[in-house]
Amino acid sequence: MNNISIGSWITLNHFSIIEIMADAGFDWLCVDLEHSVVDYYEAEVLIATIQAKGIKPFVRVGHNDELIIKRVLDAGAQGIIVPMINSKEDAIKAVNAVKYPPQGTRGVGLARAQNYGFSFENYAKTVNSQTTVIAQIEHIDAINNLDEILTVEGIDGTIIGPYDLSGSMGKPGKYDDQDVKEVLLKYEKISKKFDKPFGYHVIKPDHQLLLEKIKTGYSFLAFSLDTLFLGTIIRQEMEKFREALK
Repeated sequence: MNNISIGSWITLNHFSIIEIMADAGFDWLCVDLEHSVVDYYEAEVLIATIQAKGIKPFVRVGHNDELIIKRVLDAGAQGIIVPMINSKEDAIKAVNAVKYPPQGTRGVGLARAQNYGFSFENYAKTVNSQTTVIAQIEHIDAINNLDEILTVEGIDGTIIGPYDLSGSMGKPGKYDDQDVKEVLLKYEKISKKFDKPFGYHVIKPDHQLLLEKIKTGYSFLAFSLDTLFLGTIIRQEMEKFREALK
């Protein structure tokens, strides 16, 4: 996690989307269960497809809930992004849900991740160290508690949610507001102090924006999402086509 890690977001529940995006060279792909209609079975198919392409499957769960986390881990997820981690207690709860005892409290099941029971012993030996836990920082309370959040053993890194963060300040989407800028700078400063990877979801499919974040020190970067990659090239080319007809 100390190196730059680039992934993208999956919201469309079709394995072909995974196959196309995986071949673009991402390090990981994240199935979004918070803001999509992807269900558990579809998530398992998408996770399996990501793994078949040789990259790491993340899942952004919809809530810091041990049942949700347990189910996607049993489906084969190797990284979990947990939204609205606002306190040390929230971070501990997320880690406990991901890790088997004695590091956590995750319940044991025999599903796809454990090769349906036939590889459980090997899985149990490695899963705690090989599963990445990312805390999503997207509320002003999280910024105020960030020092404590980053002290929690098992939190491998964070990713900022700038829109919800600005919303929690009563300034949704106002990234040029001075107060919002200062809070983002505080996030970066504290993260660097703890030497843990910190991340950003660059929504616009423009690689220059990725480079800007890397220069600032961000190393866990989500680059756009399936719908925007698809929609952007369609709109650009159709606009060029209509202009050519004039």
